[in-house]
Amino acid sequence: QVQLEESGGGLVQAGGSLQLSCTASGRTFVNHRMAWFRQAPGKEREFVAGISWVAYYADSVRGRFTISRDNAKDMVYLQMNSLKPEDTAVYYCAADPPPYKGSSYDPVYYDYWGQGTQVTVSS
Repeated sequence: QVQLEESGGGLVQAGGSLQLSCTASGRTFVNHRMAWFRQAPGKEREFVAGISWVAYYADSVRGRFTISRDNAKDMVYLQMNSLKPEDTAVYYCAADPPPYKGSSYDPVYYDYWGQGTQVTVSS
């Protein structure tokens, strides 16, 4: 059974930092494209950052967030710096196995999801 589990969320003041971790189990994810999405109350789930052989970011987080992966450990990380109140959301880890089906930025193309971790940034 494929499972993704996020950790590292919490409450932080604006300007602070958090690192989210995503642990994958059940199968190797070395060839999967991995991504972080987030969903704020009343809003649609939106792309934050993704990684396959390269990393790519939403404009709203580029320069502040860094995605990385450790294939030996089947883990993906999201380092979040200079956090803003508008970054407040539930953050989800997602995985898409090859062959990749569509846009990296669209959550519909990701097969596996974690339960999410809450990130709250106070002003």
